[in-house]
Parts: sequence; C-alpha cells; structure tokens
Amino acid sequence: MSFSALGLSPNILKAIQQAGYTEPTPIQAAAIPLLLAGHDLIGIAQTGTGKTAAFTLPILSRMEAAPHRGTRTLVLAPTRELVVQIEENVRAYGRHLSLRIITVYGGVSERPQIQALRTGADFVIATPGRLMDLMDRRCADFSGLQHLVLDEADRMLDMGFMPAIKTIVRALPNQRQTLLFSASLSKEIEALTHAFQRSPKMVQIGRRANPAETVTQFVYEVPGHLKPALLHHLLRSPDMKMVLVFSRTKHGADKIAQRLEQTGIKTETLHSNRSQSQRLRALKDFKHGLVRVLVATDIAARGIDVDGISHVVNYDFPKNSEDYVHRIGRTGRAHAVGDAISFVTPEDRGELRTLERFIGRGIIRKHAEGFDYKAAAPRQPVQANRPALPGQRPGQGASAPSYGAAPRQQGHSFPPRASGGGSRGPSSRYRGQEGPRRQRW
Repeated sequence: MSFSALGLSPNILKAIQQAGYTEPTPIQAAAIPLLLAGHDLIGIAQTGTGKTAAFTLPILSRMEAAPHRGTRTLVLAPTRELVVQIEENVRAYGRHLSLRIITVYGGVSERPQIQALRTGADFVIATPGRLMDLMDRRCADFSGLQHLVLDEADRMLDMGFMPAIKTIVRALPNQRQTLLFSASLSKEIEALTHAFQRSPKMVQIGRRANPAETVTQFVYEVPGHLKPALLHHLLRSPDMKMVLVFSRTKHGADKIAQRLEQTGIKTETLHSNRSQSQRLRALKDFKHGLVRVLVATDIAARGIDVDGISHVVNYDFPKNSEDYVHRIGRTGRAHAVGDAISFVTPEDRGELRTLERFIGRGIIRKHAEGFDYKAAAPRQPVQANRPALPGQRPGQGASAPSYGAAPRQQGHSFPPRASGGGSRGPSSRYRGQEGPRRQRW
C-alpha cells in the first residue's frame, strides 16, 4: 500500500515524498483512514513504528481541508525533547501549508510562549505542566479546538501529569477529536479514555509488550564493578557507530560520560539537570555524528527520534519492563535494524526474569571475547588515622581517606583554607565532580 491510497491531501503527499518515505508503516496504514473519517482513536504500537506520523498526517490533511482562525490542534507530550521532536515532524509534513506552529514547555523563558499563545497559533505542542500554568493565567484560547492528541500517554501517567491533563481537558470543547498514542498503554489509562473520548477505535499493532522485531537483544552478565570496563571493551568495535547508553540516575550518566571522555570517546549527556539549550545541543551533536555516545536517563530520553542509532546499551538494567521496551525502541526504528545490549549484575537477575515473562521470550546471553570477567574490584581509598577526639577511643570515628582534608589541627576552629585554581576535570560539564572535597567539621 502507498500513502496515496490513504486519502491524504496532495500537499501532504508531496511533503511525505520530500521526506523520503514511500510506504506507510502498519500503524500508519491502520490509523490514518480512521482519523481522516473523524473517529477518536487509541493507537498502540511498538516504539519506532511511526506513531507520530500516524496522527500528524491526517490531522494536517483535515486542517488544510477546513481552514479557520484560532488554535485547532493541541498535542500533549511528557518531555521537552518529545515536544521538539513532534514539532520537527509537524513542520516537515506541513511545509506546504500556511500554519503557525508553537511549542510550550518548561526550562525556558515563558514570556515568548505567552506572547505566542496570545497572538494565536494553529498547532500547539506542549508539556502538560507548563501549559496548565499558562492556561491558569488565561494566556491561551482553545475555544475553537478540533483535535487533541495525548502522546506517550503511559509515561505522562507515570510522571504524575494526569491531574494537569484532566484540568486541561476540562477547559477544551466537548466536540473534538481525541487521540491517544503510545508504545504501551496501561489498563489504568484505558479506563480514563472513557472520560476523554467518544466511542474510540482501537488500533493495536503486535503484542503490547513486544519490542520492535527489528531489534536484536542481548544480555551480558557482569559484576557491577566491571560495567565501566565492559562498556569500554564493547565500544572498541567499529560496528558500534552511534550508541545510546541508559543510566538509572543523572549522577550515574555524568559519571559514565566522564569515563568515556577520558578514554577519548566523544560523549554527551541528556538528563533533567542540564539546561534546555544543553539538552538540545546534545541531541543535535548526536544526530549529526559529532559525538559517538549519548548517555541518557529514561525520562529525558523519552521520545528521542534519531535515525541511525546502531546500539542501545542498558548500562543500568531498568526496574520497569515497559521502560525496557521504550529504551530499546530507540534503535531499529522505521524498519531499520539495531542491537540492544543489557548489562545484568547478580542483583538484576530478578528483574531480567520478570522482563522475559513480560515480553514472552528469553533473551540471548552473550560473553564478550577477550574481556577479563575475573578482574578484581577497584581498591577502596587507603584510610589514614587521625588522633581521637575527646571522649572517643583510639581509632573510633577517626579515619579519613589519605587523599582527603588534612587532620584537624590544634587551635583551629576550621581546617586550613584549600588552595584554589586549576581545572578539576577534563570538561567543564563535569567540574566539581572530581578531586577531594574540603572536609566539614
């Protein structure tokens, strides 16, 4: 089947051709005719199968067919990164239409967003929290809204956005088309669709728990202290050209990136402690091949749509099975192939068994050739004894790392002032994470 058989407008078909797409994915082929007919929809498909185009293309076609003033489409998404990705898709597919498209999200100045909402836009893409704040101040007019899209609805529930979403939906016209799209959709959210939608159609491509079939999955069982060395060992392969690494925490992501930078591997990080401009720059550099490895946390990486990711590495194994499906869906997108590698420590084996039951299959175990799995854990810092304080026995609570602050001296209320100057790390992004800290008394 070709896109021309789906009933899309000539201008949209022209934009699709210019974007290099020739035939629709299964979710697009199933959803587009239903949306052009005006139905509400619940769309479920594996990550990377073209859900964004599945709702963007028919909405743009309908907007072109019935133009009028005011905001006609509102898309809600859980993260700033996903909002930006959707905006890029809307602009690409709507390049031949006269539409005003704006984004609304936190982490940046709200003044331009307020001005844009008050001036008016045809298409608004927003995170729920920032949009609700601006709506509370009467900065937006959705009285003429025709289309509402909730993208990555399960993640918005996980992130606690449901109260904000309910508040936003209550302010919208009752007569509208409402769509929910996600790689996975929990029963809790399905129950909520009865309040948001009218007789929605369901489109489900594959099993709910299925990762994309184009992704090859492997597990490397490894002691926790050897994960940094194993990652560096695997990155020696020239096949790992564009690698997305997942860390459970922001601090862990910085630590992984710092170690890779020290070995000469160009690396960036993506997490909520970074400013919006830093996050956008990291994504841009990763897309254009200026960095080989992007280390991210789950929330920040939700919705990343980057072509050509060769490998996803679960450096920290996810606690939630649905997070695993979303993570590895960053590779093998839109019929491309990719590898998903998971590091599993002895403490992760329970989560691995749960995941295998969730996806209905076992995951291949691999052994890295030439890697020393018997290497000892790094030695802890040598402890140096300090004189016992009054009321303490000798050696009680009186030790400190040998590289730390000097022992407390008689006649001083505070330790001597540390000498300043000098860089504390290879990059300003990690400044303050290396070197001894001044001891507090």
